Amino acid sequence: MKNIALIGMPGSGKTTFGKGLARVLCCPFVDADDYLEKKEGQTIQSFFAESEKAFRDAEERTIRDLSRMEGIVIATGGGVIKRKANVDRLHEGGLIIFLDRLPEDIVTDVEVEKRPLLREGPDRVFALYKERIALYREAADITVANRGREEEVLENLVEALKEQG
Repeated sequence: MKNIALIGMPGSGKTTFGKGLARVLCCPFVDADDYLEKKEGQTIQSFFAESEKAFRDAEERTIRDLSRMEGIVIATGGGVIKRKANVDRLHEGGLIIFLDRLPEDIVTDVEVEKRPLLREGPDRVFALYKERIALYREAADITVANRGREEEVLENLVEALKEQG
């Protein structure tokens, strides 16, 4: 099985649905942010305290590692699409699914204090969505809307994968 990488905004459900998809497909799940922190021995917050570039460099190393693995479901960081090298590697390793969740749903539902790029408040979520939406759509092999109940969204993900073959 090829890898399945989930992309989308912070708070779009990549980790939640990545775990669910891995359970349904009986394969390993890897959260790219957790992998990065363990491998680099540094928290995402500490990378961002240094600079966003320091974090993006570490993220690129992480994606290189994960893309070399086989048969895993990967929940990527929200900004993974900011570097073409990441998108290219994820495509080489398998399929990219964009979990499209509306910014208004994210701001009403996500603890933004825990998300480095969302701490500035709701306006930042809308600005990031506007800035990144075209990149997400361009990178994705499949787009699945994260609207409605969790079970429905997971069913839609599985169905989209079946259609993809």
